[in-house]
Amino acid sequence: MKLVFATHNENKFREVKALLPNHLELLSLNDIGCHDEIPETAETIEENAILKVEFVNRHYGFNCFADDTGLEIKALNGAPGVYSARYAGDAKSSTANMEKVLEELKDEEDRSARFKTAIALSMDGHQNMFLGICEGVILKEPRGDGGFGYDPIFQPDGFDQSFAEMTLTQKSDIGHRGKAMRQLIEYLSLNNS
Repeated sequence: MKLVFATHNENKFREVKALLPNHLELLSLNDIGCHDEIPETAETIEENAILKVEFVNRHYGFNCFADDTGLEIKALNGAPGVYSARYAGDAKSSTANMEKVLEELKDEEDRSARFKTAIALSMDGHQNMFLGICEGVILKEPRGDGGFGYDPIFQPDGFDQSFAEMTLTQKSDIGHRGKAMRQLIEYLSLNNS
């Protein structure tokens, strides 16, 4: 079965592809000739994921899933949230985003945060939503060189490593995207056997 993952982020595509069973042929936006930047103009992470799948359905006609992920920091009233990718500006610089978060938290005692992933699936005219949440804290400085985005400054609860210090398998086992992906995979297995 062919399924489009609506992302241009190669790191994210690789991470997700590693989780999917081999009988699913995962296509990227580039694979289907979509080079547009899909607008993410919604107020919530869930709504942004829906915007992406609806865009692919409308313009390309493929069964598709899309995710949107946000880092929600308690001391910042849930920011950066839906603006996580462009928190420090439209250049979408992970380094600048992390620096901005660390600066805003420099005098904060409560560094609790969570990653939230929403995956919208549009398949055969039906839509479903899958959510994954990983609770943790924001470190005082980046650690590790793996992962992407805010991974170097996010340490999940119960661990002494940042996401960037973990292997892809470790991160997928406990992380927000892995949790949401397992729900998606279970749904696909039950509905396409």
